[in-house]
Amino acid sequence: MPAPPIDRIVAEVDRAADEIVDFASRLVRIPTVNPPGQEYETCANVIADQLRAHGANVYLLPAIGRFEHTSEHPRINVVGRIDGAGPAVHLTGHFDVVPTGQGWTRDPFGGEVVNGLLYGRGSCDMKAGLAAAVFAAEAIRRAGVAHTAPIEISGTVDEESGGFAGVAWLAENRWLSRERTKAVIIPEPFGVDRVCIGHRGVYWFEVVAEGRIAHGSMPYLGVSAIEGMSHLLDLVRDELGPALAGRITAMPVVPEGSRHATININGIEGGQPVDEVPSPCVADQCRAVFDRRFLLEEGLDRTRAEIAALVAKAQSRMPGVKFSIEDRMIVEPTCAPEDAPVIGALTGAIARIVGRPATLVASPGTYDQKHVARIAGVPQCVAYGPGELAMAHQPDEYCSVEDIVMATKVLALAVLTLTE
Repeated sequence: MPAPPIDRIVAEVDRAADEIVDFASRLVRIPTVNPPGQEYETCANVIADQLRAHGANVYLLPAIGRFEHTSEHPRINVVGRIDGAGPAVHLTGHFDVVPTGQGWTRDPFGGEVVNGLLYGRGSCDMKAGLAAAVFAAEAIRRAGVAHTAPIEISGTVDEESGGFAGVAWLAENRWLSRERTKAVIIPEPFGVDRVCIGHRGVYWFEVVAEGRIAHGSMPYLGVSAIEGMSHLLDLVRDELGPALAGRITAMPVVPEGSRHATININGIEGGQPVDEVPSPCVADQCRAVFDRRFLLEEGLDRTRAEIAALVAKAQSRMPGVKFSIEDRMIVEPTCAPEDAPVIGALTGAIARIVGRPATLVASPGTYDQKHVARIAGVPQCVAYGPGELAMAHQPDEYCSVEDIVMATKVLALAVLTLTE
């Protein structure tokens, strides 16, 4: 008698282990650095060729209408579809990577495998996960196991800069939608035994303080914008920071410190450039950019009102300075429903393949789930993929080969459950 479908799929993943790692390595060797968005078209075509070899219908989709999509750095997404009836189960991974930075002891784009580890920028975040997604669907095909719902795999751009020309564009153009998409799994590197159900919110904003210029020998005739900004920074440190530290979410955000609301001062600029020849002037402008991570329980309205009140308090301390707030980026918190079938499918597959119960976690930062939930309107979305979250964006970034293969098995079984 033939082996049960699950056993056949697991066996096909084991047989394809070298192919999976080789494909991930080939993706790592393409320097898809963002910014500015290098080699996107090359990488999209490599993914497309692999999907075609697996019998998928493939679509190369330039992000028409997005300002990031240029002739020099085209934004090309790729979608492969294995047909079935009804809404699809969609696996989506980004192929852009952050700049390499300093401190590497290996070639960041060598894609070499040493002692069971695949090294290179993007190996963990998240080209290994993308390779696992591609071969999870292929293992089902090779095992000859029928599925009812369509299976889709997409490789997308620009997640590291917000995903607006990637998953957001796919959702806006209805490649991802409530009507055509049953569930979405994003193979971000949360580990082989953890399912990420959502993330905190982001309120990224800029505050501008405007004073009045004057001669530096007579500063009392001017109003220093830098001094005005210092009042706001004091309030952030002494009042807002401690208040946020006392707030904690019920979401299982990891690491533990990120279960609290936080604020970070991204950058500050004011007065004359310090490296230029000095001129005796009172600073008439100062700008600061802030990254406020807010909790599901706080909500955006409360978060924005709290910042506005803090800026007003700084204004009252130095009436001669005019303050204004400009929103840079807003991302609402998101969380998959507790009873979502996609969670059950993954946790069941993890128990079978990994051999221990799955842990549900939430992300300290955001990823493409925000676009799937908000624009596509698909609540059935979680992240699951190989790799250690702490290795993302690090020098000598790596992903364990064993984890890549194990995650491929988990994804394949979860997809099978969702497509039956």
